[in-house]
Amino acid sequence: MNQTGVRWTTEQVLALAPDEASRKAGNKLGTAGPWSEAGSRSAGAVWGLCKGSGGKPYQTIVDTTGPAYKCSCPSWKFPCKHALGLLLLWAADDRSVPETAEAPGWAGEWLEGRRKRSEERPEGEAGAAGSGKPADPEAARRRAERRATRISAGAMELEQRLTDLLRGGLASAEQSGGLWEETAARMVDAQAPGLAGRVRELGAIPGSGPGWPVRLLEESALLHLLTTAWLGRGRLPEPLATTVRTRIGLPSPAGGPPVRDHWLVLAQYDSSDGKLVTRRIRLYGRDSGRSALLLAFGAAGRSPQLGLPVGLMIEAEITPHGGAGQLRADWGQQFGAPAPVPGPPPGGSTTAAIEAYGAALRADPWLDAWPVTLTDVIPVPAPGGGWQLADADGESALPITDSALSRPGLWKLAALSGGGPVTVFGECGHRGFHPLAAWADEIPGTVPLT
Repeated sequence: MNQTGVRWTTEQVLALAPDEASRKAGNKLGTAGPWSEAGSRSAGAVWGLCKGSGGKPYQTIVDTTGPAYKCSCPSWKFPCKHALGLLLLWAADDRSVPETAEAPGWAGEWLEGRRKRSEERPEGEAGAAGSGKPADPEAARRRAERRATRISAGAMELEQRLTDLLRGGLASAEQSGGLWEETAARMVDAQAPGLAGRVRELGAIPGSGPGWPVRLLEESALLHLLTTAWLGRGRLPEPLATTVRTRIGLPSPAGGPPVRDHWLVLAQYDSSDGKLVTRRIRLYGRDSGRSALLLAFGAAGRSPQLGLPVGLMIEAEITPHGGAGQLRADWGQQFGAPAPVPGPPPGGSTTAAIEAYGAALRADPWLDAWPVTLTDVIPVPAPGGGWQLADADGESALPITDSALSRPGLWKLAALSGGGPVTVFGECGHRGFHPLAAWADEIPGTVPLT
């Protein structure tokens, strides 16, 4: 393959799957049997016809520089099982997906349309919600003021609920019943979804295991800090005020200058609250040393359309969002095709990771976790149960989060280590360390752990 036609690995392809069912279905289609007229080109495209249940095969195309997908099947998943199967066939370097100079007409038209849209990208939106009508700044200001008033009323009501909780004693929280869900619903009515989410998390703590009163008090203090910060936001420095607005649930549009870099795609994982699927993509800038977080959303169980292959490096622009200590950014224009990640980001010890998280908390006290890279660590059982990542020199260790213990990524990490030191990228927070990707000297490439 030439420098612009890097084939992905099987793990990189499967990391793009929206769910486990799609992974299994894609694996079944990752053989030459159902495919015809499959091909690829070095400019970053793969296509093929997949035999389906009907008489007409499905036309499947993948622009690997995006990546972006198009398939004539009726699935609403991105990528669908046919795109995953085609990519798996291509990743295997099978002769069934030969490299050709030209794509067939049905594939070439879509690829050419994507190229033209990229070149003709508008510099700004013409109006609100794509309506083409000019925005009314005065109307927008009035709407923002009305929403701020509702949020302030909700924040004061929440402060009263927290005061009642402390006066009645934390032990009474176990008998609160539906109080927390009722309070969360009131925050939704106040148009403060960030507060509603934190209230629901608070309601799940009572009776959740040993030490729950301590955890309840800690989370109540953070919630009190957030409501107080909102009510006094006019006295805060602008970056911190922006962070408070974001934590409350107000949108924070990207507004910083674009940052062009060679971005290492280190992790991608989805979470769902039953109504919305949230995809998080962790990036690291090779040249700038900057970390970034991309968020994409899918409503009503649909998988988000933005997906980047873990383990590849992409030269592109991102546009940062505002706020103190915020890493969120919007994905922008790409330049050229992806290339393999040359190696892990710079890292340090478990002690350095904790210090980095502590420094980030000074800018954003409500931060759950911070991206860090650990070098020369060994996954070992923890003395009190569970697992931890210990420095090879034995000086300190970080517990692995409970959420990671139930996932196959932990056993993949243990197998990769084999009792020896490895480099691990993940999220370090007050719950411990959540591993997301790893590297070992004797195994080339990035190993996704999500």
